[in-house]
Amino acid sequence: MSDGLLEELRPVSFAIAYRMLGTVSEAEDIVQEALLRLHRIINAGERIESPRAFIATVTTRLAIDELRAARRRRERYVGEWLPEPILTDHSDDPAVHAERADSLSMAVLVLLERLSPDQRAVLVLRDVFDYSYAEIAAILGRGEQSVRQLASRARKRVDRDRDRPRFASSREQQHELTRSFLAAARDGDLGALEAMLADDVVLTGDGGGKVPALARSLHGRLRVARTLLNWVKLGTRIPGASIQPAQVNGGPGALLLDGKGRLIAVWALQIAEGKITNISSVVNPDKLAHLGRVADLSDLLRRATRG
Repeated sequence: MSDGLLEELRPVSFAIAYRMLGTVSEAEDIVQEALLRLHRIINAGERIESPRAFIATVTTRLAIDELRAARRRRERYVGEWLPEPILTDHSDDPAVHAERADSLSMAVLVLLERLSPDQRAVLVLRDVFDYSYAEIAAILGRGEQSVRQLASRARKRVDRDRDRPRFASSREQQHELTRSFLAAARDGDLGALEAMLADDVVLTGDGGGKVPALARSLHGRLRVARTLLNWVKLGTRIPGASIQPAQVNGGPGALLLDGKGRLIAVWALQIAEGKITNISSVVNPDKLAHLGRVADLSDLLRRATRG
């Protein structure tokens, strides 16, 4: 079996696994296992008509099993749970390779968390990857009618929990608003910052009990704007700290770095109708480790408050 085929199928497997789990490390473990199974079968001389279909099937089934176990762990999670962020600045990123980037957004992944593992699999395979109901039925080992019912229930649940429909902003509008938003945050301009937030904006933080973070989501533009400015003000006391724009989970966001270029936090922004409607702030170091060097936020905060 050629290494080229494995590398061709790796992004396919990761794209499914990440959307199923919202975690990078668990998704990568599933990718490795799925590719290993394919490698063993082909090397044993068995013929697989469609390696891509095989990988999709194995990845989905492994992800369902992992998600059931992860649900029990997440019930004990400290504070709000957010997906592990991925940076999607480059078009060759495995999670967005030939797929719709909007399905990677923090908001969508959080909504998918509310579905059963089977419902999530059906919605991901059908609405993101455009698998037919017959193909999904074969992957899940269910009847086609059962799969259609799962899809219907999943969509109703997602539509019920989703924010009211809003007009999407263009990528250029998102870029400009993000630039202005970060500039206002750096300048400490409360009025300008508040003007860029929707009335019902939501700020969610994920520290996982490892570092200080919001205990629960904040709602309302004044509360959110003041909280953000407090964070940035504290950050200015960290020598060399900076905020850099980035594309996070297929949308606008930012990286917060210390003076040594180590990651402090990742912000993911959701924008609609020319306003920021949702801000997700991930500071849990375990969820940032796959992106590079991570700062010791607790130590930085101790030094900043002493200063």
